[in-house]
Amino acid sequence: MRIAMLTKEYPPHIYGGAGVHVDYLTRELTKLCTEKNHTITVLCFGEQQESGPYKTVQGIEVPMQLPARDPSHQKLLDTLYRNIIMTGALGPVDIIHCHTWYTHLAGSLLRQLLGAPLVLTTHSLEPHRPWKEEQLGRGYQVSTWLERTAYGNADGVIAVSQAMRRDVHELYDVPLDKIRVIYNGVDIDAYRPTPDPAVPASFGIDLKRPFLLFVGRITHQKGIFHLLEAVRSMDPDLQVVLCAADPDTPQIGQEMAARV
Repeated sequence: MRIAMLTKEYPPHIYGGAGVHVDYLTRELTKLCTEKNHTITVLCFGEQQESGPYKTVQGIEVPMQLPARDPSHQKLLDTLYRNIIMTGALGPVDIIHCHTWYTHLAGSLLRQLLGAPLVLTTHSLEPHRPWKEEQLGRGYQVSTWLERTAYGNADGVIAVSQAMRRDVHELYDVPLDKIRVIYNGVDIDAYRPTPDPAVPASFGIDLKRPFLLFVGRITHQKGIFHLLEAVRSMDPDLQVVLCAADPDTPQIGQEMAARV
């Protein structure tokens, strides 16, 4: 089989769960390709370039600054431009696999142009993420429309939970027999306890006292601002440790700094 994987995030540019999912999925698929003589082509956002007998990775960059009267639309226009380039960059394949709305335009176009079946993995759904309007402005309405269009075109959908399967069916009228649940996996060789008291100590964490640990992006979606508000009511002896990645927008970063 000739497999196409379309994704925004791909190493080294990973900032969320979908990127981790795609990273590990392509690793496992590449093993299968080696055994079964399949090939996989990854199209992603970035400058990545990799070429091998079984896996090819092509990062898609925007060669120019696109005009946008509303600065909040810049991210959307950047995404659409990359999708058009993806559409022209992919040759004949046997299956097209898309992750998140950031590649749904390309997936929908390629399904028509190449006649290959389109599969979507559902990591999240735009109607359930109204805070995205902070990042995209009215572009959030476009991302939701693109997502709805892709689910209407998809030949198959992978949901990462039973709840997500129900949501896809209820929001986008996708027949349940088109939606298969495949749970997110965990690489137990990479993710396992590795106790080393020197590591928390290097960050000023006292292991003799209880501490609360947050791991995630700085975004309203993750609830970090609720946590910061709740800290006011917690035992003052409790340590609060925030392992927080980059903010979704500069404004959210400023809000985070002010709250801390």
